[in-house]
Amino acid sequence: MSTGVIVLIVVAVVLVLGVIFIYNNLVSLRNNRENAFANIDVQLKQRHDLIPQLVAAVKGYAEHEKGLLERITQARTAAMNATTINDKIEAENALSSALAGLKVSVEAYPDLKANQNFLQLQGEISDIENKLAATRRFFNSATKELNTAVQSFPAVLLAGMFGFHREPMFEVPQMERAQYEQAPEIKF
Repeated sequence: MSTGVIVLIVVAVVLVLGVIFIYNNLVSLRNNRENAFANIDVQLKQRHDLIPQLVAAVKGYAEHEKGLLERITQARTAAMNATTINDKIEAENALSSALAGLKVSVEAYPDLKANQNFLQLQGEISDIENKLAATRRFFNSATKELNTAVQSFPAVLLAGMFGFHREPMFEVPQMERAQYEQAPEIKF
């Protein structure tokens, strides 16, 4: 065998190994992202299970807030029926918005805030919301790693061929950003 053929074979083997490494890395990062969303799903399941109890507790005190409670129930149903990661992100953002409306509404009902069942449910929802925030951060981190790998050279040359593309983050909807950017108003 001539030196040229050996060099050609070595270069071909290195290229094939490079493609295999890039593909396996992209698969690993995609699986990491999917695992991160599975963790979010666990928290969302708990959230969805608690919402009917919370709504039932609030109904007795806030009958005229029926529209808000219906919005929460509809948002929960939409979130439970979402099938893709992107649909779930959108539905969960709508549910978060509805739950935020409930928190504001509860401020008008001192008796409800004193109800032990409601306080317990509110504490559990708050705990789940905190866990959701942590798992969303992990999901966004995994998504960022995948997006960086998909857009980095030399993986960018192969990612499209293998079906990898930039994935969306789990973010606050654009219409709610202004609300979150304002400092909270504290009244005594």
